[in-house]
Amino acid sequence: MFRHLMALRQMSRRTITSSARRQVDNKVPDKQKLFQEDNGMPVHLKGGVKDALLYRLTMALTVFGSGFVVYELFDAAMPKKKE
Repeated sequence: MFRHLMALRQMSRRTITSSARRQVDNKVPDKQKLFQEDNGMPVHLKGGVKDALLYRLTMALTVFGSGFVVYELFDAAMPKKKE
């Protein structure tokens, strides 16, 4: 019984460790050069179009949310008309 368990353990190790790994290029040095370059852009926009869209969407949601909060506070502060 113990021999069977050891064989199963060894077989499971082989299948996991002998599997081919994907070779992925290291992009970190390229990103470091991009973000450390002194071109006058803020660091949160150096990522390209995707970063600019995310920034604009975040700012739009922030402005809309702030305006909505001010509107709701103003609406709650005004007395309601009795009909």
